[in-house]
Amino acid sequence: MSALPAKLTTHPSVQAVLARPRTTPPTVIDAAWLRDLCLAAGADDAAVVSLDHPDLAGEREHALTALPGTRSLIAMAFRMNRDNLRSPARSVANQEFHQTDEQANHAARTVTQALQDAGYRALNPSVGFPQEMDRYPGRIWVVAHKTVAVAAGLGVMGLHRNVIHPKFGSFVLLATVLVDAEVSEYGQALDYNPCIDCKLCVAACPIGAIRKTGEFDALACATHNYREFMSGFTDWVQTVADSEDAADYRSRVTDSESASMWQSLASPPGYKSGYCLAVCPAGEDVLGPYLDDRKAFMDTVLRPLQEKKETLYVLPGSAAQEYAERRFPHKPTKEVSGGWQPPAARKSSTGEA
Repeated sequence: MSALPAKLTTHPSVQAVLARPRTTPPTVIDAAWLRDLCLAAGADDAAVVSLDHPDLAGEREHALTALPGTRSLIAMAFRMNRDNLRSPARSVANQEFHQTDEQANHAARTVTQALQDAGYRALNPSVGFPQEMDRYPGRIWVVAHKTVAVAAGLGVMGLHRNVIHPKFGSFVLLATVLVDAEVSEYGQALDYNPCIDCKLCVAACPIGAIRKTGEFDALACATHNYREFMSGFTDWVQTVADSEDAADYRSRVTDSESASMWQSLASPPGYKSGYCLAVCPAGEDVLGPYLDDRKAFMDTVLRPLQEKKETLYVLPGSAAQEYAERRFPHKPTKEVSGGWQPPAARKSSTGEA
C-alpha cells in the first residue's frame, strides 16, 4: 500500500481499516457452496457459466460494462405456480408473474450480498422491469437472462422463445448474478431438448406469433402481449393527444381499456397473454397430466384460453391481424400502432409539415 496523506492516517475509519487483518477470498469460488447459497436464497435451481463461454460472446461487452472484471455468471431459475399462470383471469396470471419476479429479484440480491460479504464483487441486474429505457429502442436489458440460463445448462429455448427447464418446464422465471471470480465447476448445456414438440404453444397464441415451422413474429407478440408496457402506453398517449375531447377519446378507447391501462400504471403492468407458457406440458414435474389424458388436458388447459373473449391488439394489415380474425373470430381485434413508430407529421394550414 502506498503512503497515505497525514490527514487520512489520523481519520478513525482509516485507522480501523488499517488495524484489521487483511484477508483475500479464494480466487476460485467453490461451486457446491455457491449452489447451496442460491438455493437457500430462494432459487429452485442454479448453475454457473463462464463469461468466456462461446455462446456468451454477444453478452461479454454488456457484462463487462455492467461489472468490470466479470468472470462468471450465475443463472437461477424460479418456479411459478402452474394453475395460476393457466387462469384465463389475467389478474391471477399477472400476479403470479409479478410475485415470482419479486422473489427472483430478492434472491439475486441476497446472493449478491453474500458474495460481497465473502470479498467478491458481484451485481444482480433486474429480472424484468425496470430496465434501461434511456437506450430504447435499442437493447434495454443489462444481461440476457435466457441466453445465460441456456449456456449454463438450466434449460433449452423452446419454440415459444422461452426457456424450458428439464424438470419445471416453461413455468420458470430467470435471474442472473455477475461475479468477478471463476467457479470450480461450470454447468453443462443439456444434451436433449425438454420440448415434446406438441405445438400447443402454437395453438394457444391468439395472434399467431409462434409458427409450427419455428419462425417467431416478435413484433406481433410485443404489440399484443406488451400492450400495457412502454410501447402500448406510448400508443395510448398518442390516442389521448389525438382525441378532440372526452367524447372522442371514449369513442376510441373503451372503459375497460382505460381501466386496464390505469391499473397497469398504478401497479406492475399486465401481460395480455402468457398462453404459450400456460399450455406447455414439457418438464418432468408438468408432463404427467398430459400423458395421462391428453383430451382432458386440452379441455381444461388449452380450450379456456382459446375460448376466452378478449381484445387482440394488432398492427394494421399485419399477418397477426389476418390470423387472429380467421382463427379466433370471437376475439375482436383492435388496430394499434404499437408505439413502434411516431405518427405522421401533421400539415399546418399553410400545407407545411
